[in-house]
Amino acid sequence: MMKITDIRGEDSSELRKQLHDLKKEQFQLTFRASAENVSSPARHSQIRRTIARIKTVLREREAAAKSQPPQKS
Repeated sequence: MMKITDIRGEDSSELRKQLHDLKKEQFQLTFRASAENVSSPARHSQIRRTIARIKTVLREREAAAKSQPPQKS
């Protein structure tokens, strides 16, 4: 499980890659859960929360970038 401070320390491209990997893992867990018993059902909750944290940080960065005036050269 990643903490919000760890997530804020990563750059945006790395966060997008982690987000993609977590969504893939979440899909695989959901798919396996429909066919058989999952060994750790708490992992699904951890993934969901980590995805939400990453999305929050990415949106904060986008909002901060939009609110800053363009820099003059």
